[in-house]
This record gives sequence, C-alpha cells and structure tokens, in this order.
Amino acid sequence: MSLIVKWLLSAIAVMITAYLLPGVSVESFWAALVVAVILALFNAVLKPILVILTIPITILTLGLFLLVINAIIILMTDVLIGGFTVSNFWWAIAFSIIMAILGSLFNDIAERV
Repeated sequence: MSLIVKWLLSAIAVMITAYLLPGVSVESFWAALVVAVILALFNAVLKPILVILTIPITILTLGLFLLVINAIIILMTDVLIGGFTVSNFWWAIAFSIIMAILGSLFNDIAERV
C-alpha cells in the first residue's frame, strides 16, 4: 500500500513541477503517473550503474555530476513517454532539483500513511 501512495505522491510532484517550470509539460495525471513509475524504475536500475561508471567525475565535481545523471534520466523518460515533454537539458536539471525537494517533503507524508 505504501508503494502506491509513494507513486501517487510522486505523480503529484511531477504535476506540480511541470506547473512551476515553463520548459516542462505533462498532459494529464495519468501521464504523470507513468512518468513517476518510469523514473522510479530508472532510478532503481539505471542510476546505480551510471553512478558507478562516473565515480571519478562525481568525486572531481564534489557530487554535482549527480545532477547531470538525474537530468539524463529525465530526458530518457521524456523520450519514452509521449505526454511528458522537457524542453532541454537545463529544464531537466531544474526539474530534477524541484522533484528532489518535493520528494523529500512528500516522503514525510508517505511515511505517516
């Protein structure tokens, strides 16, 4: 049950972030829900591989390269999902930052449910 709540809150975070950023658009809540699921899958499977492969540059940039990895994952999600559009790399980074902030806020809510 908590997994479903987390996905719903993540979809709401995607909708809020798309509303705040003019370079990001989501057509519907269902598209946001699919984005949340795909981002969760990519973060569980693909992100650890990318982090391991880029450890030297991540250390060199004091961890800021993780924002680039997040942006790449978001742009890959944009390619896969028709109802989700990110204009460019910089909007993907902004999307990543806002999603991280909203995710940490919503994580407290999900833990209480």
